[in-house]
Amino acid sequence: MFYADRKGNPVLNLLGKDERAARFTLAAPNLSRSGAGRRRKSAGNIWGDRHVCARACRQGPQQPAFIMAQSGEAVTYAELEARSNRLAHLLRDRGLRRLDHYAIFMENNARYIESCCAGERTGLYFTCINSFLTPEELAYILNNSESRVLITSEAKRNVATAALKHCPKIELCLIVDGKGEGERVQNLDQATAAYPAAPIADESLGTAMLYSSGTTGRPKGILRPLPVQPPSQQLPLFTFLRKLWRYRDGMVYLSPAPLYHSAPQAAVHLTIRQGGTAIIMERFDAERYLELVQTYKVTHSQLVPTMFSRMLKPPEALRRRYDLSSLEIAIHAAAPCPVQVKERMIAWWGPIIHEYYGATEGLGFTACDSAEWLAHKGTVGKVLLGELHVLDDAMKPCPTGTPGTLWFKTATPFEYFNDPEKTARARSADGAMSTVGDIGYLDNDGYLYLTDRATFMIISGGVNIYPQECENLLITHPKVADAAVFGVPNEDLGEEVKAAVQLMPGVPPGPEITEELMAFCAAHLAPQKWPHSFDFEAELPRLPTGKLYKQQLRDRYWQGHKTRIV
Repeated sequence: MFYADRKGNPVLNLLGKDERAARFTLAAPNLSRSGAGRRRKSAGNIWGDRHVCARACRQGPQQPAFIMAQSGEAVTYAELEARSNRLAHLLRDRGLRRLDHYAIFMENNARYIESCCAGERTGLYFTCINSFLTPEELAYILNNSESRVLITSEAKRNVATAALKHCPKIELCLIVDGKGEGERVQNLDQATAAYPAAPIADESLGTAMLYSSGTTGRPKGILRPLPVQPPSQQLPLFTFLRKLWRYRDGMVYLSPAPLYHSAPQAAVHLTIRQGGTAIIMERFDAERYLELVQTYKVTHSQLVPTMFSRMLKPPEALRRRYDLSSLEIAIHAAAPCPVQVKERMIAWWGPIIHEYYGATEGLGFTACDSAEWLAHKGTVGKVLLGELHVLDDAMKPCPTGTPGTLWFKTATPFEYFNDPEKTARARSADGAMSTVGDIGYLDNDGYLYLTDRATFMIISGGVNIYPQECENLLITHPKVADAAVFGVPNEDLGEEVKAAVQLMPGVPPGPEITEELMAFCAAHLAPQKWPHSFDFEAELPRLPTGKLYKQQLRDRYWQGHKTRIV
């Protein structure tokens, strides 16, 4: 893994363009474009040639496949190949065959990627689970996914072991960094030590079966068909994403989000398939993110709008301290981005910011670059995958500029695992289209604008109000860290607009800030969209993925009400 330079300093060797050697030092890492370019394939490979890790090993086995940002731990392609092979052998030995299921429940750590790669090369479905769940929530997903093996960490041991009491189908629990407890709970390294580092004999492509975030109800497992093919051949959806996100040889990708989420997981795995290096943040911190871009000469990254907002809060002098010139493309999705926030980000980073809209279900995708967005501010782009239809409640086309439910003639087939009723509700009567319930409209040029989820639409005095517009405004206020807007009961109107706000550190809640925010909304929004009241929360239930569990906030006010009809 490590070499020494002439002074005895430990370094990692990177084979650069035209086989020029570039040095990656532990003290001052530098994964520049010149030092991590295209690599000529070499003859011979002790790991075979059936998986992406093996192919990357041929190009430079000591190149870091990924580096953990906080600890600095680097895992080379050779190490990733060997570890994932050993785990693949263990899964086979425990009786898991093609199309079987296992689960991963842990924070971002240095063993996460191999835990996924083992499934990707054994024809298995692996479910990466939100690491913030309670034992009850975890047990539901483990049982619903029919997982037979759980991989977790010492940090999540207590939650995992509490969940296992209600999960009889889990035969084996592997702790990646802690000791075992009997036959059912074992240490990962000890459990895999006896297995070879070579691939299993019957390798085939596996993929993730992820669960929806559950912001509007029980999470749903999203199952895609899995063709019989070698793991070196990825699914068409991921080929599309690699091109959309402009991945290239020698790229350095910075991942600031949890790996249990679909976009960060796909981004990191595609980086490794491309032979690049991923820098994985254990958790997001705005200034640390900027520092990592400068330190590792990051070329690609994917973020969520709340990360943009938090990077814009510090003084400009601090933000300008860091050299971000290596960035070639910064992608964002997962939640709508306020126009004011994106304008400031493009002014700061330049026209390298790309946006896309798509659900984990993969039913369709839209995308736009900075130039397109500046010409159509607020858009999430034009359709690139699938065929979009904006329909009203009667399934009739909405006029241009009129919001309706977004239906796609599905680009990639999917179903909700073990839930034919939810699958049927997500599809049109003829089965040709599907939706996740998002609301939006098209402009005259065919660009899509999101307004909200149908679930969160407020009906006040017969008027439909989409709270996203108010949320997008509030988050731009310098004293607001985060905001959620939703409907609460009103005897006269049915519902009224309520805002829950997380203030910036040092800003006290009270009448003064309430009046200031009221005036701020009144200056920018039509009266029916103004919040009637503000509640101040120490922290809003927003996940690092950018998803806001608004239902938790809303439900407080609807206890005792069975419907929106008060």
